[in-house]
Amino acid sequence: MEQKKATEENKVSAWCIISMASIPLVMTLGNSMLIPILPIFEEKVGITSLQSSMVITSYSIASIFLIPVAGYLSDTLGRKKVILPALVIALLGGLIAGFASWKLEHPFTWIIIGRVLQGIGASGASPIILPLVGDLYKDDDEKTSSCLGIIETSNTFGKVLSPILGSLFAAFIWYLPFFSISFFSLISIILVFFFIKVPKEKEEPKKFKEFINTTKKTFKQEGKWLFTIFLLGAFVMLILFGMLFFLSDSLEAIHQLKGVKKGFIIAIPLFLLCISSFITGRTIKGSLPAMKKLIIACLILMSISVVFVGYTKARLILLLVVTSLVGIAIGALLPTLDAMITENIEKEERGTISAFYSSARFTGVALGPPLMSILMKNYLNVSYIASGVIGILIMFIVLKFIKTENAEKKEAHA
Repeated sequence: MEQKKATEENKVSAWCIISMASIPLVMTLGNSMLIPILPIFEEKVGITSLQSSMVITSYSIASIFLIPVAGYLSDTLGRKKVILPALVIALLGGLIAGFASWKLEHPFTWIIIGRVLQGIGASGASPIILPLVGDLYKDDDEKTSSCLGIIETSNTFGKVLSPILGSLFAAFIWYLPFFSISFFSLISIILVFFFIKVPKEKEEPKKFKEFINTTKKTFKQEGKWLFTIFLLGAFVMLILFGMLFFLSDSLEAIHQLKGVKKGFIIAIPLFLLCISSFITGRTIKGSLPAMKKLIIACLILMSISVVFVGYTKARLILLLVVTSLVGIAIGALLPTLDAMITENIEKEERGTISAFYSSARFTGVALGPPLMSILMKNYLNVSYIASGVIGILIMFIVLKFIKTENAEKKEAHA
């Protein structure tokens, strides 16, 4: 009887999964969709390459600082009560950036304000999905990993759609992507409101002081492997968004590819990233030793491939091969890191810890474009070689601090 009840509790509807997957999809579109059209912003608004990179960075910086707050609020108030207002704020941010671009002669400041609001919205939406999946599937690691794979695939699928949709919308009206973000946010709001049913809490939420003490205790006990995961998350997103910024610029400057055609080219490595993410999410099935081996393999592939990005910039096919290999490695890493966080942290701290992890990822997103805009003029190859070296160093950190001995013993006895 109890087993039947647990099975019913773990049963999650397809529409609930679609609704959850819509959030990272929308938030990814909200950021990545603008990367291929940054050169258009530079021309229309009269800004530099570094300023245009701030359109991406302002979104991420707002998220970095507010995500831990959102994680705490989701642990105390409830996941849905944080997600819905956050999506509304993201919707408003898109409207502000869109109207400023449409009506003002010098809209840059208001675009950044709109982007900051979208970042605030993102901080209270996407990161909360990871602990929500853990809540819905309780102790079923296999289903949790599978669902997280779908969520991360939705995220990466958003990255595939982003350059195509962004270029397509901008071909009609250059500021249309801002308004489209608000439209997509509205769809997600409707889906979340009607289809996500959050499990009822049986216990009173922790007081703030108790929450701080518990979080400190968690970091004291699990800090080494958690900070390793945070470092990994930040690093791979820095590599990804720096590479996308460079790819967008070089396709126009070197290969004279613009508009929708450029969007489709940028989508190729992202499409392979998406497939890699989906396959990984379906196959890791909550096994910590398997996750660690996969992380090591992906870091080796990414570190070797990323070194050649700058060297292949003049040869389009080789450039796409190299960036696709980087994309495949990152695609396999992301759902693996999600699963490690969600499956190895207690439910009460899950929202907060996954929020810190999301902040780390947004740090990489924020740093990637401006760093690349500065380095690609004179230090392009040096920066990619350094990235490869850092990737190998992080691999040794993973080997040292992510322990699997207990998990291997547990699997052997199972």
